[in-house]
Amino acid sequence: MKRVTLYRAASLIVVAGLIFCAAMMWRPSIDPLAQAPTMDDASVRRGARVAEQGDCAVCHTRPGGAYMAGGLPLVTPFGTLYTTNITPDRDTGIGNWPPEAFARAMRHGVSRDGHFLYPAFPYVHYSRMSDADISDVYAYLMSVDPVPARAPDNHMMFPMNFRPLVSFWNLLFLRDDRLADLPDRSPQWNRGRYLVEGAGHCSSCHTPLNFIGGEKNSEHLSGGQVDGWNAPALTGMARRNNPWSTEQLVTYLRAGVAGHHGAGAGPMLPVSLSLAQLPETDVQAIAEYILSLDGDTPTPAPDCAATRTAAIPAPSAATTGTETPGAASTSAAPAFAQGEALFAGACAGCHGGGAPMRTIDGRPGLSVVSAATASDPGNLIKTILEGIPMSARAPSHYMPPFADSLDDAHIAALAGYLRSQACAATPWPDLLETVHTLRHEGQSK
Repeated sequence: MKRVTLYRAASLIVVAGLIFCAAMMWRPSIDPLAQAPTMDDASVRRGARVAEQGDCAVCHTRPGGAYMAGGLPLVTPFGTLYTTNITPDRDTGIGNWPPEAFARAMRHGVSRDGHFLYPAFPYVHYSRMSDADISDVYAYLMSVDPVPARAPDNHMMFPMNFRPLVSFWNLLFLRDDRLADLPDRSPQWNRGRYLVEGAGHCSSCHTPLNFIGGEKNSEHLSGGQVDGWNAPALTGMARRNNPWSTEQLVTYLRAGVAGHHGAGAGPMLPVSLSLAQLPETDVQAIAEYILSLDGDTPTPAPDCAATRTAAIPAPSAATTGTETPGAASTSAAPAFAQGEALFAGACAGCHGGGAPMRTIDGRPGLSVVSAATASDPGNLIKTILEGIPMSARAPSHYMPPFADSLDDAHIAALAGYLRSQACAATPWPDLLETVHTLRHEGQSK
């Protein structure tokens, strides 16, 4: 009798578990719109501003593609996703989505037909936005030109290709708590917090992720990685050895460059192009909030003389035409001269002390840029390899790529020379190997 009771109890637990899982993994569809809604002009204008805050076009417009028509590949540790069409095309976009379906997608990551969206779409942050802002974004997207374009199929590894499992990810990481102003903070600080933590979804890149792609909340905004680039910590920026001022950060966010810190490259470049379209008061609010965030206590400034030559890797046999055993430990001076010569020939025209571009266009001196003083050389090397592409919004911030004109040894020597001039605390190890790895990763994309 006791055994029968245990079987029944176990069966009830299993059935209850199955019912719970089914409830977790199922969402109802929402009826499509019968006809396109009429949008209020003021709401459309406000929505355009919110869409810039959220960088919607950065992900939903592929290079050479139609505006907001999707199709951009997003490479993740779990496979490749393709962004969706969010134009008002009724067949391949969101043209038949009613407002409540759009709001559910933004707050809960669920499509109109009830399937779960992958969290590469940052609904975990959009869920913190106000109802008014979400409604305005909807109005704006419904006003753009409809484009018939269906995104390619995603290629996700098992079991991540089973979308209902996202419901359990949401259970761990999705918070449907809208940001409320803190009464002891200024209106500008609260506005900055709302933009950074909500529409701006800054922590999607600037916070490290755990093994299932969720943000490590205990390391909020302490730095992350995206597309092979290091997204630096946004904490403690006002207390570093080369501290950021509000004016410098506003200039960097709006123009993509700050003379005492460097230029935005990689995934940050399109963000600055979006922020340039916002009212300056919004960007000032973002800067005020970011500069208020605590961080590690800065270390004392290092002695430049101690690191001037140690950071430069020895030239390889391929560069010198000879192979000398032990060269890495004995040829720092020739390697320094090689890096210095490469800088004079390839970089000084824009970044040298007397370069006209530094006064005309505010190009940074490379001895102070964040990429040269960082603990990891990746961003500096990737910028040298890939350059900074031409942009219609900021054409003068172009930097040519050097992947085809400089070999790995040359780039390693140049990076080491810049590191030594930046008076960094320690040399970067294994620069040649790092350059080789990053070049290979870039070629494989």
